[in-house]
Amino acid sequence: MALPVRAGALRALVKEISVDAGKPLVVGGARELAAVLRRELGRDAKPGAVRGGDEPKGGAVYLYVLGREPNEEDELALKRARRARVPIVAVVTGPVADNLTIPYVLATDVVRVGAGEGFPLDEIARAIAGRLGEEAAPLAARIPRLRRAVADGLVAAFARRNGIVGAAVFVPGADLPVLALNELRLVLRLEQAYGLEIDPRERLPEIAAVLAAGVGMRALARELLDLVPVAGWAVKGAVAYAGTRALGEAALLRLEAAPGGH
Repeated sequence: MALPVRAGALRALVKEISVDAGKPLVVGGARELAAVLRRELGRDAKPGAVRGGDEPKGGAVYLYVLGREPNEEDELALKRARRARVPIVAVVTGPVADNLTIPYVLATDVVRVGAGEGFPLDEIARAIAGRLGEEAAPLAARIPRLRRAVADGLVAAFARRNGIVGAAVFVPGADLPVLALNELRLVLRLEQAYGLEIDPRERLPEIAAVLAAGVGMRALARELLDLVPVAGWAVKGAVAYAGTRALGEAALLRLEAAPGGH
């Protein structure tokens, strides 16, 4: 049986994912609060992975902390991030948190913290993961505190993506290469987030397992279509979604159980 993914496409995928610019998480804003957040996120992180300051240029994401209405200095820092094309996630604390609007930051990228509450690290990690998408994986490799949120986001995003592909492609067999490549991309991104080297020779067992799973899911979809010929698009989409999610969650369980996985 021919492989669902061409060797050239696989090489290009591995090469793309292997490129890691080593950009840090930059934490700026209210100095004392930013220092606390930087310390908490930087626990067990690699040297240089989390840095402070109000110069966002060169960062993977700019995490900006506010405990009051933004002043001119805050606006200038956020504007620099916007000009440097550095994604911004804002953390707003204290009494102003509920209604504060922050320039240059989307409402969906704001984490609000009530007065007297500690930083919700899981929520902040999810906001960073949502803002960066796949690009959060190399950052999570260096900052363990981000890993689970990034991994959960990747699994959910790729499952949705494959569910759409499975439902939308009507030519028999035409969806398999796309589904398989997305599944490979998911597993390799998960392994990258957990600090594993993206080397095809090292990752060959996982690659083979993913390709075999893709073929198996396609066979299952064909059998279900024989049983439910009406609304076949829904069946294909559901199988693609569920199969991709199961594949990602299995990979995540393996990575979490490995030494140093947390």
